[in-house]
Amino acid sequence: MIYVIPLIIALVLITAMIKKLPSYELFIDGAEEGMKIVSGIFPPLVAVLTAAYMLRASGTLDLIVSLLSPITNLIPAEVMPLALIRPISGSGATGILTEILNNYGADSEVGRIASVIMGSTETTFYCLCVYFAKTRVKHNLKAVPFAAAGDIVGILTAAILIKLVKF
Repeated sequence: MIYVIPLIIALVLITAMIKKLPSYELFIDGAEEGMKIVSGIFPPLVAVLTAAYMLRASGTLDLIVSLLSPITNLIPAEVMPLALIRPISGSGATGILTEILNNYGADSEVGRIASVIMGSTETTFYCLCVYFAKTRVKHNLKAVPFAAAGDIVGILTAAILIKLVKF
């Protein structure tokens, strides 16, 4: 298993030699194309990550959780910060998950719900930001409600299934 990557690299180089392709020049061209892609998606990426960290650091996330707590009896209040930050930031969500698991344990109901939310949802707004920045899609707001609905379904399903299925 540890030889898979070197094997793939060797196969690419052998194929390039057989076809008499300039492998180094093609590698440099690919790296240049990759840097162009990174430079195109970097500004929206920084904006999304900054917004996620500002929500958490400013206490706005805690305020939103306290405002939503009467409405969302299905999801434990301890998991709500994760449910709110997960669509925006994967690293922020990982930090919140770590706190939840350290405070409540991985085998607790809260820990299991948080873990399933992490596994069954996506960093939706991060992905939309990156994809739309790369593809230059003009009417991207049409995708946002459906993406948000997918996250809501994933979060609610995680909470319902963990509460129904006792391990």
